[in-house]
Amino acid sequence: MAVLRGYLLLCLGALVTSHPVTEGQRSLQPVDDVKFYAIDISAKVTSRFARNVITSRAVNYAKVSKEVSFDVDLPKTAFITNFSMVIDGVSYPGVIKEKETAKKQYEKAVSRGQSAGLVRASGRKTEKFSVSVNVASQSKVTFQLVYEEMLKRNMGKYEMFIKVKPKTLVDSFQIEVDIYEPQGISFLEAAGTFITNDLLPVVKKSFSGKKGRVSFMPTINQQRSCLTCATTLLDGDFTVTYDVNRESAGNIQIVNGYFVHFFAPPNLPKVPKNVVFVIDRSGSMWGRKMEQTQEALLEILKDVKESDHINFISFDSAIDLWKDSMVKATLQNVEEARNFVRNLTPRGATNINDPVLKAAELLHQAHERNELPPRSASLIILLTDGQVNTGEVNLERIQQNVKIAIQGKCALYSLGFGYGVDYAFLEKLALENSGLTRRIYEDSDAALQLQGFYDEVANPTLLDVEVQYPENMVSDLTQNTFKHFFDGSEIVVAGRLVNNDLNSFTSEVKAEGMANSLNYIESVDLQEKNDTLKQQEYIFGDFSERLWAYLTIQQLLEKRISSVGSEKSNLTSEILDLSLKYNFVTPLTSMVVTKPEEKEAEEETLIADKFVEGVLAPGGVTRPMISIPKARGHASVPQLETKPNKSVGRVAGMLTWFPGDPWRFLGIRGVSWGSMAFPGDPTSEISNTECKESDGCLKKMRLKFQQINFLLFAYSAGNPPPYSAPTHNANYQHYSSSSSPTFVDSDPHFVIQVPRKRDALCFNIQEKPGAVLSLITDPELGISVNGELIGNKNANSSVLSNETYFGKFGIINKAMELEIEVNPETITVLSGGEKRLFSWQETLSLREDGLEMQINRKKNVLFTMGEGLRFVVILHKVWKNHPLHRDFLGFYTLDNHRFSPKVHGLLGQFFHGIDYEIFNIHKTSEPLKPDASMLVKSRVLTVTRGTQRDYMRDAQSGRKVPCWFVHYNGQGLIDGAHTDYLVPALLSSTRATAVI
Repeated sequence: MAVLRGYLLLCLGALVTSHPVTEGQRSLQPVDDVKFYAIDISAKVTSRFARNVITSRAVNYAKVSKEVSFDVDLPKTAFITNFSMVIDGVSYPGVIKEKETAKKQYEKAVSRGQSAGLVRASGRKTEKFSVSVNVASQSKVTFQLVYEEMLKRNMGKYEMFIKVKPKTLVDSFQIEVDIYEPQGISFLEAAGTFITNDLLPVVKKSFSGKKGRVSFMPTINQQRSCLTCATTLLDGDFTVTYDVNRESAGNIQIVNGYFVHFFAPPNLPKVPKNVVFVIDRSGSMWGRKMEQTQEALLEILKDVKESDHINFISFDSAIDLWKDSMVKATLQNVEEARNFVRNLTPRGATNINDPVLKAAELLHQAHERNELPPRSASLIILLTDGQVNTGEVNLERIQQNVKIAIQGKCALYSLGFGYGVDYAFLEKLALENSGLTRRIYEDSDAALQLQGFYDEVANPTLLDVEVQYPENMVSDLTQNTFKHFFDGSEIVVAGRLVNNDLNSFTSEVKAEGMANSLNYIESVDLQEKNDTLKQQEYIFGDFSERLWAYLTIQQLLEKRISSVGSEKSNLTSEILDLSLKYNFVTPLTSMVVTKPEEKEAEEETLIADKFVEGVLAPGGVTRPMISIPKARGHASVPQLETKPNKSVGRVAGMLTWFPGDPWRFLGIRGVSWGSMAFPGDPTSEISNTECKESDGCLKKMRLKFQQINFLLFAYSAGNPPPYSAPTHNANYQHYSSSSSPTFVDSDPHFVIQVPRKRDALCFNIQEKPGAVLSLITDPELGISVNGELIGNKNANSSVLSNETYFGKFGIINKAMELEIEVNPETITVLSGGEKRLFSWQETLSLREDGLEMQINRKKNVLFTMGEGLRFVVILHKVWKNHPLHRDFLGFYTLDNHRFSPKVHGLLGQFFHGIDYEIFNIHKTSEPLKPDASMLVKSRVLTVTRGTQRDYMRDAQSGRKVPCWFVHYNGQGLIDGAHTDYLVPALLSSTRATAVI
């Protein structure tokens, strides 16, 4: 069987494009005045952790400035740690910042017409870093990019892949890979797809004991594609593979108080496996996809062992089982399975919930009946190319159903075929059930990709692996329990030693093998280890700490996918802290690069973001680009900007309009269609039609389905048509908010009015009692409003629940030298050095020096100041001896347009409007609370329709305010994270982090 190599990729390409810059236009033809005279690719690997430095040097010999470009392909699993440009001795470094902070600079650059994104997807496992800069005449430029990654063992080897593509002859071109492995190197190989017989001697490799080295340094003549050619033959893949000696099952490396534990026991007998293949046969699998799926499954069936148990489930709108129970992989059963695979026929829609639940049921029943070996690995392998569109369509409910059904007793692996899948959904589905997700690319080798994935999980040798360390000796441990261990892979656990003065350190690994329980004990003499380390030349000494940080961030990112609420917020904060501390570009951080300022031009800011599979990042596209025109009342049909998708023009699916659920998809069987309508025209239904290949109606229907394909493609690409609030038949509450305030009230609910949309947005903030949040800060007007949170109580006044409310508000007006503090008992006004105290027990009006204050006894207080700025604070009184609740406050703003354009804060940032689009509204278990997708600030969020209460006119019952609720502390809607709005004191005018 052909093997797909499961390695992490390290790719480099240095592209020189030297363009004369004249009258704002750039020539499309390269010239020879700019010369790249040196390209250096240096990789240093210590105990599987690689630090890669790519340096490129160029000089502009022309008499005019020229544009020079630097392109590098790097692994999607790597983290960029540094980038710099040196031009004429002046360095322009990249600075890693929180993504939300960097995003402001990105949006500013885009608004000036600059192409600000630096990173985009470039291959199956790579992302491309690109930057270009104008270099003055007779000047030099040096680019340097640094990134780090942990090499993952797969199929018995570590593999480093370098894509070589300089596109020009280079005076000095060199690749150097230095490897240090304390276990000793067992083999080391190097090869290149572009290596000719003449270049073979240039590839040098050597290893002895713990050190290995590979180098490739062709002369400029050796780089030529022919003796007299000015073009280079360096265009292809350069691969370094190696493995380490394994005298024992594990190895522990301890450096500077951090340890890394590698565990990969060799020569273990294989554990029998029980596999249910769940195969999508919906209409979109028609053609080459199904052919390749069948080809791969037929090859996989050749390699199953007779001790294995198998079954197949195919699904569209319905499900079909090959067998009613798990069966042994005998020759006869395998041949029957092959016939089942050959007869798979695409049709219908996509129902993922039912077949996966059935797969879990088959495995559970077989175990309960003792039909499966007690020591065996149970796997569900799901292959789909589309999105859920029939049966249970609520994705969160599907995830919950699957988790309950599997009960942690088997692993689920999700394979997404092509770009039409909901990758985030499949990823969460797998991660919650001890599996992983892999995208299968629509290409000529798709069958090999499927086979390659199966090879990775085909040979389990251990079950239920748990790595243990002495209590109170370690902290900050990475994942240490694993459902399965597969032959040729490796388990890596890292952590921090609590006490660096220990004499010894012991680990114990417990696991279930094919025949019995296994224990592996590894003991390290720390004193002897320290003496040895002093004599060893580590390639970079802090590798263990950085490897721990890298592994921790990767695992926290996976955990964050399945988390919600405060858990997700805590994980986000932890990931962000680690990313900034160790200078990693992760999905929560960005690298900001400021290009040198040119004459009569603004300096240009570039942003390098981390590529995330299935997410469209700024500055780069992960899928073909879709242009979505603005909708008028309803979504309109988008058009592709690039070449049409291969499936366009064939019957691929069906779309039917549902009020409040406009993007619910229905499937087809053959060429028989039911009632169909298009989102752009809810009334233009097409009656039931039966078409034959010879009928003219089929041609017409194909034209219609071509439009639907565009819609389906746009939806799957993360760019659904925009939503406009319907004016009729809406199945959720809707009202005009033109005269309503923006406010925060209750525990605490933030409500943002959007008059232009005749709608509102809302979010909650979860923070601890005592936290002070910046609600409004206007540096031009000198006005700040902060709020302090309080919690609930029990009989002895200690905090009992997680609910918080605003117990105090502080209002500062620097221009008026005014400070106001409002709490449920009193209102304090400090003006001109004079402090006055007012009670809620009285009704009074105060007017002096530009301030008007009107207290309505036990209800509210209205403040008017300056040029008509008005705030209302609502008092919520509870029963004096209430066992749980305290008195609390609400804050409402009026006349928001009077604030300056620089106003910010949790409320203030929305005073001058917020633009968003709602689409993909779909039903949930609560009919009046549908979920939807919201496109806001260049990202797509999941939101829920709900209501909050406006107590300004009715402090007792309030008035319901329908709104789109943004989850996770308003993440994605507010600038930055909610923690950026924490300020040190109630009357502090310090600007919150997100404002800077």
